[in-house]
Formats: sequence, structure tokens, C-alpha cells
Amino acid sequence: MNIYQPSFFDEAERLAALTELKDPLVELKQHINFELFRPKLTEVFKRSVSGAGRKAYDVVFMFKILILQRLYNLSDQQAEFQITDRHSFGRFLDLKLGGAVPDFSTVWRFREELTEAGVVKELFAIFTDVLAQKGVITKTGTIIDASFVEVPRQRNTREENAMIKNGEVPKEWKNQPHKLSQKDVEARWTKKNEETHFGYKNHVKADAESVIITDYEVTDAAVHDSQLLPELIGPQNKGENLFADSAYKSAETDEKLAEWQIKNWIHEKGARNRPLNELQIGMNRLKSKVRCCIEHIFGFVENSMNGPELEYIGLARIQTGVGLGNLTYNLQRYVQLLRLKRVPAVQTA
Repeated sequence: MNIYQPSFFDEAERLAALTELKDPLVELKQHINFELFRPKLTEVFKRSVSGAGRKAYDVVFMFKILILQRLYNLSDQQAEFQITDRHSFGRFLDLKLGGAVPDFSTVWRFREELTEAGVVKELFAIFTDVLAQKGVITKTGTIIDASFVEVPRQRNTREENAMIKNGEVPKEWKNQPHKLSQKDVEARWTKKNEETHFGYKNHVKADAESVIITDYEVTDAAVHDSQLLPELIGPQNKGENLFADSAYKSAETDEKLAEWQIKNWIHEKGARNRPLNELQIGMNRLKSKVRCCIEHIFGFVENSMNGPELEYIGLARIQTGVGLGNLTYNLQRYVQLLRLKRVPAVQTA
């Protein structure tokens, strides 16, 4: 009976084979300096200098695990398993064969601390600021849009849903802490194009040329897209071109954009008794050539990142998940721009 004797070079050969097979994490590791995020992460996770107890995992190491989670839409349990199982994940994390892998509860606690500190948007801004300083984000044109972030649907009675919509918690739930912890009382139902959605919305502002997300806001799903326009656009965008679909069109918006000296390229909106004329239809087609670029973001999240769905409960946790997802998209988009030779390589240090 032949017994397999592992070779010293086995791991290196396996990783070389993965590189030949176009492991996408190789480029991500090569072009992104994750040390960018260390100062902010260290500020959040101030560890005791005492030598007692088990040594904490490195904050950048843990942060990269959260990026893997969003890139592949993994639960905490799946993240622990995949890091243990996949050579490509280990290489991305600089985790040697036999190295300690954080269990799922450690990953959960790390993300919870980020949520409680409310710093994910600051982490997101760290990378976009670098890209803006290096000219990757041009700021010549801006596109805004929103997409749904679905969460597990609740099985509530109509009375319970009515109370939740009014900002109340059903009395029976208050006496059942375990049940209440599994109920998302901040997610909302809404309908669009005859499709019903439950959860939240990711309101995105993107650079028209690079299709990099430059800002975002997270709300429940029932908030209309146009309500977040003042949160994403303002006097700081003076002189820029703004592209958006007709959901953002209103006399009030037109007035605000004129006041801020922003060039208005929002789609014209028709009405039942006032359809668009040929000129307006033609102009909408021209605007769509730019506006449609933002659909590439949502398409990438849906197809390459396995969807925007999250299993987190509550707005604060969803904000963390969406923010990490938007950052992960930007990291991947920057690598893609480099591959396409659309932007020069910059030192993200």
C-alpha cells in the first residue's frame, strides 16, 4: 500500500497552479495595500498591552476576512470553513498552512465592534480619498441610483406589521428576547414594477468616468430614491454633470441643482396625460449612455459578488454590510481599471 508523503514544495506548487488558473485574489492582493486601513482599525480595536490570555488576531488580517465575506457573500460559518479549506483564501490572508483560523464567532465579534464604532463609512472614504488624490476619480460627472438589499422575510401577522411600521414593538415579543432578537423591526416592505421587496436600500453616488462609488447612504426599502438626493449631492458638486433616472425628477430637484450650479442630466419624466415628446425621448436616450454605467455596479454585485442579500438584522448591521460591500466593489473595480489600462497604477499606501 502506497502512503502519500507530503513534499515541502506541495503548497507552493498548488498555489502556482491557482495563479495559472487566474485566481482573482492574486491581483487584489498585489494592487491593494490593506495597511491603508490599519490606523483606523487600530483606533477601534485598542488592545490591552497585558501578555495574559490568547494573542488577538491582527486587525488588518481580520478586516481582509470581512472583504472576503462580501466578495463571495459568505456567512460567518462559511467564512471559517472556506478559509480553512481554500488555498487561495489562505494566500490572500498570508495564512500559512496549519496557521490558526478565526472561528465564526470571532469574525462576528470583529464586525460587531466595527458596527458599534460606526466607522465603516470612514474606512470606505479612506480608499476613495486615495483614488481621488491620484486622479482615478475624475469628478467630471456623477451618477446616482439605488438598489434593494434583501433580508430574510419575516413571518408576521398584519397587526404585528402595522405596529412595526408605526415604530412599535409587539408586546408579545418583548417577553420573548430570543424571538425579538431574530426579528428585524427596521426593515420595510415595498413594491416596484409589481415586484415585492423586503429589506433596505443602498443609495449610491458614482463617478461617471471610472464607475467608482464615491458615496452612499443606507435606508429601509420604503424610502423613495429621490429623498436621498440631498444627502449625496450638494454645493460641493458645483460644475459637475449629474445623471439619474426619472425617479429623481421634480421641480424641486431642478431648482436645487440650478442653485448649486450642477448641470442637470436627470431623465425627463412623462405623465399619463402628458407623454414625452420626441426631443425628450431622444435626450433621455443620450443621457442613458452615461447613466446606465451605474447598472454595472449593481450587476457586478449581483453576479460576481453573489448578490446584495444580507442575513444581518437591523439597520446598523446592514449599514456595515452594505458599506463593506461598496468598498469591496471599489477595490475590485480599481483592479479591473488597472487590468484594462484605463488608469495608471498608483501606490495605495
